[in-house]
Amino acid sequence: MANAWRRDRTPKLLSSNSLLLLFFLSFLLIIFFLFTSNPTNLLNNSQITLKTQQNSPFTSKIPPFDCSKSPQSHPVIANIVEGLKYPFIFALSDLGNLPEKPHKNIQRILKGKPFRKPDISETVQDVMDKFRDKGKKGIFVDVGANVGMASFAAAVMGFQVLAFEPVFENLQRICDGIYFNKVGDFVTVFDAAASDHIGNITFHKLVGRLDNSAVSAAGAKLAFKSNEEIAVQVKTVPLDDVIPESEPVLLLKIDVQGWEYHVLKGAKKLLSRKGAEAPYLIYEEDERLLQASNTTAKEIRDFLKSVGYDQCTQHGTDAHCTKN
Repeated sequence: MANAWRRDRTPKLLSSNSLLLLFFLSFLLIIFFLFTSNPTNLLNNSQITLKTQQNSPFTSKIPPFDCSKSPQSHPVIANIVEGLKYPFIFALSDLGNLPEKPHKNIQRILKGKPFRKPDISETVQDVMDKFRDKGKKGIFVDVGANVGMASFAAAVMGFQVLAFEPVFENLQRICDGIYFNKVGDFVTVFDAAASDHIGNITFHKLVGRLDNSAVSAAGAKLAFKSNEEIAVQVKTVPLDDVIPESEPVLLLKIDVQGWEYHVLKGAKKLLSRKGAEAPYLIYEEDERLLQASNTTAKEIRDFLKSVGYDQCTQHGTDAHCTKN
């Protein structure tokens, strides 16, 4: 079993894995006392300023998220993503139930193994590399950024990134990643859900699976029915209200658990750009999730055709769309 702890065949008072787990838990306890004994965050304690974009070209009724003023996540546990042309560091967002059932990523760290690369990280780097080879310049827009696996894949290549993420715990991890990867000059984050209107909406967080949180309660719990769901209010903003018409966009990635149609409608001006000026589009096309948000894959494809996206290919549950 890939995620199981190995057992020693010879009897010992404590197995090597037990010693590792004990050491890790002791480390967590030390970190906990360090933070609870001093209310200032890690960045202030170490006299390090988290650099963020001061002159961001992206302005709207919702200001960018300021990592330097946000309470930092703790303890901070990070690892490097393996097997990428441009590697980067990510912050773990799920520690599991310690000590009984640590998350598989914690087990990988204890065993000295790097983190397996997410498909989206490799895909983003492949697409952006092709633009670089052609000498094209522009930004990467990451809608449903989660903990930044797509955002940092582009940022460490030197591309400007605009990330949208409404879950606060994920925003903390993005801020961690900005610091770890030293990409404060490249990443602008919005604490909001991209949609077709500006305002507020009820968002459903799934405890223990924040990557599965969604606007739709049914969509959030579709794969993890046993997890607790928490409804919160989050801000919404259309991409067209944030991205200036003069700003070149190379790649738009959308992964929002069934809310894709509303994101696309809020980016109609961006998607209506002519030919090569229109962004390469990657969005999740999962019919079950779309139906949970009262839309369909056909509705999305019809909309995309109306703004000129005449070529779409399926890659697993993702659709890749371009214009001639």
